Amino acid sequence: MVSKATPPTKTEDNRINRGIETDPDNPEWTREDFARARPAKDVLPPGLYQAAVKRYRGQRGPQKAPVKQDIKLRIDPDILASFKATGPGWQSRMNDALRRALPGLTASRKNPKADPSRKARSPTKH
Repeated sequence: MVSKATPPTKTEDNRINRGIETDPDNPEWTREDFARARPAKDVLPPGLYQAAVKRYRGQRGPQKAPVKQDIKLRIDPDILASFKATGPGWQSRMNDALRRALPGLTASRKNPKADPSRKARSPTKH
């Protein structure tokens, strides 16, 4: 079990802040420092900048427009366990089950993970 972190005492906090204030290699930025700051693209050599911002294969890029909404939903434990037991893609399958339950909504987008005819995985025991 992970224990919760406890905040530093006032004495510890003062000692930490004194260490920060006296660090010659990493001084705290002033308003002037922030005003002088320029974007990395403007100051780094092109090759270094491209390497720093490169997306790797399989790494998702920015969405053009949000397609889903984050919500908090309370679900009975047995229902949640049943969907999770089907393996990766269970959220999409849950979304599709809700869509099928509501008349008048259009069919789900093409998503192989959400295909109900796809064989579900057996739950694994750890």
